[in-house]
Amino acid sequence: QVQLVESGGGFVQAGGSLRLSCEVSGRFFNINDMGWYRQVPGNHRESVATVTSGGSTNYADFVQGRFTISRDSAKSTMYLQMNSLEPEDTAVYYCNALVVVATLPVLTKELWGQGTQVTVSS
Repeated sequence: QVQLVESGGGFVQAGGSLRLSCEVSGRFFNINDMGWYRQVPGNHRESVATVTSGGSTNYADFVQGRFTISRDSAKSTMYLQMNSLEPEDTAVYYCNALVVVATLPVLTKELWGQGTQVTVSS
């Protein structure tokens, strides 16, 4: 069973930093695009940052210059370094990945992590 396992959320004061991790575990053949999303109760889930298998990144305007997404293919892990955190960044953060779970024929699954709470106090 392939799954995404998140870690690294927590409580921090405004201006502080946190680093989220998302590991792909189980049996798979390849990982394509990955990304971080966040959701506040009552709101839609929104994209924070994405990274392709080739390393190209894309960020939401509200995190530009503050957050950095990266991935370590050897560890099948994606990271989100969050600096200069603001109270408005408080949300549950979810990782997402397109994972190739079979090759003949090719079968790709979209997976979500369990979510990790990030709380930023003012």
